[in-house]
Amino acid sequence: MAGIISPSPTALYFTSNFGGKRLKAVSWAGKSVSGKVIRRRNLRIAAEVKFVNAEEAKKLIAEEGYSVVDVRDKTQFERAHIKSCSHVPLFIYNEDNDIGTIIKRTVHNNFSGLFFGLPFTKMNPDFLKSVRNEFSQDSKLLLVCQEGLRSAAAASRLEEAGYENIACVTSGLQSVKPGTFESVGSTELRNAGKAGLITIQGQISAVLGTVLVCAYLFIQFFPDQAEKLFPPTS
Repeated sequence: MAGIISPSPTALYFTSNFGGKRLKAVSWAGKSVSGKVIRRRNLRIAAEVKFVNAEEAKKLIAEEGYSVVDVRDKTQFERAHIKSCSHVPLFIYNEDNDIGTIIKRTVHNNFSGLFFGLPFTKMNPDFLKSVRNEFSQDSKLLLVCQEGLRSAAAASRLEEAGYENIACVTSGLQSVKPGTFESVGSTELRNAGKAGLITIQGQISAVLGTVLVCAYLFIQFFPDQAEKLFPPTS
């Protein structure tokens, strides 16, 4: 142990040189029963989340037996995912039909959904239950998502639920080089988050650029014909 960081009556935080983790010691005071105070304190030592890059994540799987849990939504998971991983989405499609949700979904689908291909989602109420059904609290879990944000949020929830061996890929699968993991799907892991009009903006720009260049050349080399097609306005 390197030392105590921030002592308090209820929690002590320690740093450790092992595995880049920070250890947290949490204690609870006793509670009153029938007018009597029970002076008992319990102590739990929990290792906080480990953040690793893709190469380090690969070693955790191969050498330390970590299981991969993909917490992305169904759409991104189906485009590409690490072979043999478990899929437990942190967010699921929001198909609620109250008026507020319908309005939000309509606005979303016409902007973020149209341009970036992002589905309209809500927090998965069965996330913890699904993880517990598949993994015990002493399991070693490597959480992955596309950008690293959802996996960090999922890790926080699992840590609070008592899971002590959790790792996340920093910056998510978008930072993974092709060939790092054996994957399944129609695209590379790093491209699974790309969808919507944003994916063809380069093609649209190229077409518009070609049209403008051709129009300019036509006007320059065939001014008479151009004037007939595009008569000047008075």
